[in-house]
Amino acid sequence: MPSLTLTPFSALRLSTHYIPSYSRIPNTTPHSHPLYIYHSAFPPSTSPQAIETHLRSNKLSPQWRYTMYSTSHFHSTTHEVLCVFSGRAKLLFGGEKNPGRVEAQVKAGDAIVVPAGVAHRLLEDVDGGFQMVGAYPEGCSWDMCYGSEGEGDVAEKVKGVQWLTKDPLYGAEGPVLWGKEGSATMTDGSRKEEL
Repeated sequence: MPSLTLTPFSALRLSTHYIPSYSRIPNTTPHSHPLYIYHSAFPPSTSPQAIETHLRSNKLSPQWRYTMYSTSHFHSTTHEVLCVFSGRAKLLFGGEKNPGRVEAQVKAGDAIVVPAGVAHRLLEDVDGGFQMVGAYPEGCSWDMCYGSEGEGDVAEKVKGVQWLTKDPLYGAEGPVLWGKEGSATMTDGSRKEEL
């Protein structure tokens, strides 16, 4: 069984982004969980099989290997974990016209936690061959929302989506469990500040 070698916390670069609601796109406003980007969290040569096995150990269900759609969309029923195993890409989060949108370049070895309600799309596949493993919390089904008028009050649905119980990469001590204070108590009793 392939294993995933993670970058130690002391060397991990983590970006978090709170993205305001815009038009009919909830983004992070309803639940206050930021978009997380783990930069170089694992070696770029890591196989998708190793990523999938690791995600399963953290209560996630890998469901696809693909690129990202080039149309802004979001999920109102689940959070999404994306682990890049091939290529580089420029991604957009929050919606094209949102002044609070986030543009990020990601590459093989990066992971992204996209909270429910956060719009996302591919802007550019930089080298060609951009691929990710897409995973969702066990028992969750994903939907496709576009911020269209007929979708109803998706902000209320998004607000009710239960947050992750384990960090997708670091398990019981990972960044998604640190909360708004930006730190978590480690098993040795020390405090880990947001990186």
